[in-house]
Amino acid sequence: MGAGTEVYEGFVTAAVVAPALRPGNCRYNATKLFEEISAAEAAGASLVCAPELSITGYTCGDLFLQETLLDEALAALRALVRSSAKSDVLFFAGLPVSHMGKLYNVAAAVSGGRLLGLVPKTYHPNYGEFYELRHFTPAPSGIEDYSFEGGRVPFGTDLLFRCAELPEFAVAAEICEDLWTPLPPSTRHARAGATVIVNLSAGDETIGKDEYRRLLIKSQSGRAVCAYLYANAGYGESTGDMVFSGHGLICENASLLAERKPFEANCAIADIDVKSLARDRRYLNTFTRTPFQSHKIVMFSQAARSALRYRHIDPHPFVPAGDAERAARCEGIIRMQTSGLMRRLEHTKSEKAVIGLSGGLDSTLALLIAARAAHALGWRGEDILAVTMPGPGTTQMTKRNAELLAAALGVGFKDIDIGPSVRQHLRDIGHPEDEHNNVYENAQARIRTLILMDLANKFGGIVVGTGDLSELALGWTTYNGDHMSMYGVNAGVPKTLVRYIIGHIADAEPRLSGVLRAVLGTPVSPELLPPEDGRISQKTEELIGPYELHDFFLYHALRRGRTPALILKLAGRAFAGKYTASEIRATLRLFYRRFFANQFKRSALPDGPKIGSVTLSPRADLRMPSDADGEAWIRGR
Repeated sequence: MGAGTEVYEGFVTAAVVAPALRPGNCRYNATKLFEEISAAEAAGASLVCAPELSITGYTCGDLFLQETLLDEALAALRALVRSSAKSDVLFFAGLPVSHMGKLYNVAAAVSGGRLLGLVPKTYHPNYGEFYELRHFTPAPSGIEDYSFEGGRVPFGTDLLFRCAELPEFAVAAEICEDLWTPLPPSTRHARAGATVIVNLSAGDETIGKDEYRRLLIKSQSGRAVCAYLYANAGYGESTGDMVFSGHGLICENASLLAERKPFEANCAIADIDVKSLARDRRYLNTFTRTPFQSHKIVMFSQAARSALRYRHIDPHPFVPAGDAERAARCEGIIRMQTSGLMRRLEHTKSEKAVIGLSGGLDSTLALLIAARAAHALGWRGEDILAVTMPGPGTTQMTKRNAELLAAALGVGFKDIDIGPSVRQHLRDIGHPEDEHNNVYENAQARIRTLILMDLANKFGGIVVGTGDLSELALGWTTYNGDHMSMYGVNAGVPKTLVRYIIGHIADAEPRLSGVLRAVLGTPVSPELLPPEDGRISQKTEELIGPYELHDFFLYHALRRGRTPALILKLAGRAFAGKYTASEIRATLRLFYRRFFANQFKRSALPDGPKIGSVTLSPRADLRMPSDADGEAWIRGR
């Protein structure tokens, strides 16, 4: 790593290799292994996994019963250990080892010139093309000692290799067939604290097997809440009856991070987020741990060095990148919102759904969802009542958007000018009409809510709230104003995703496209201050910073549990060239200030559907005191 390279704490760069081998030629194979390990280290890797029996080759057959091969394998292991003396990379290589009168197929863990331990294979396939029980004995129970270079190293399945400098980086190994069984050892290892599982494998390639292998490893990494490295034997193995593809996979918590595709020669390398994995395990109370005595902890030392070269930091983590995936996500969210609102309307025996329609993003989405719910329930269009309430800050542009959208959807529509009510209210409380402070702004929001609530009472309906997840996080809502409704249909949708959902509907429904594109082109604004030359004067993102930054902070703070310092680094990567470091830092501090200061609003939220992994409902995912002190977060440690 070059001087001045930024290091990202909590991330570990891992690689899967499959060197071209010669069955039976242990010296040659050890040389090739070390070359691959060194190349992976030069690429930034701290952890490297090679295939099963990679020192001898998997296809040696009855040569495994020859003492010459076993001696050569052990000599090659010694050479690899010596060669690693100047490196702190942790790597795993496979070889046959004779121990206590039996032969075992083992994974050797090596780092810093030390053999840390030997992990024997538990389950040996002896069906079809496999006949491993002809040569190898299943792993013994418990941990035994193995004599090596005048000392003793642990020998057993329940070994956990933990980094002294980063305790969350804890690695365990299993071998090939171990994963394909009903109760893989990796499940036990994960419960004992392993955040990373390496699998040294030598499965031959058959048609469709790569798809199943990919699914299996992704699933196991999700079930065990871990990172999973899979290194399969490749070119050079005997092709007498089988072909080996060198398929390599790195998965993390059900996501595929990197892949060496079958029959390709590249190395699979990825950045693993071990701290996030540890956080998820703390959060999931059903992820139970095994008794501490079940595993032996073997410590190793390693300097932090992940430069995060192999992990894309998505600036919009709530929004899928691919067009097809994004469209599917948008449609899924629409269905969830629609279903939730339908149930609430049915349960309350409502005759109308009343929505304050401003012509902006959030109220537009809420009305679109209400229209779908009404259609599914068999309601008439006029059973949805959209109410536009122009006030001192309303522009003709947004008012026109509201009128056009209501007409296009065929819903009921009311235009109620709140100007006189606002002026009377300000006189009643003795507030100067030309003093445009928060009293002036909030009076408008609360009068609008009063009108909506009373209309809902009049027509036997409920008020459908429009505020989104991002606004709730920042408290960008007037308490007991737009903050309140009978059902907050957008409460689980962040602002960055609201835009894409509306865009998705615009693409899918040409009759709505014109007005929805106009809404998407309108600056985000509460429109509570008088316009300037007929244009919006109060632009939210000029006041509190870009919503894409706030959504990025929200995701990483709540979903990933990351520290402000790391969030700042990640945001710098994600938004490089768009925002300066000082802009990001200032917006992050504002995010935390507002997040902590406005919990009292979230503590009194109306119901609303949970949509994604981040939600702020006080009854579901966020239980936080309203008077929590956020000084440590604002300070940024």
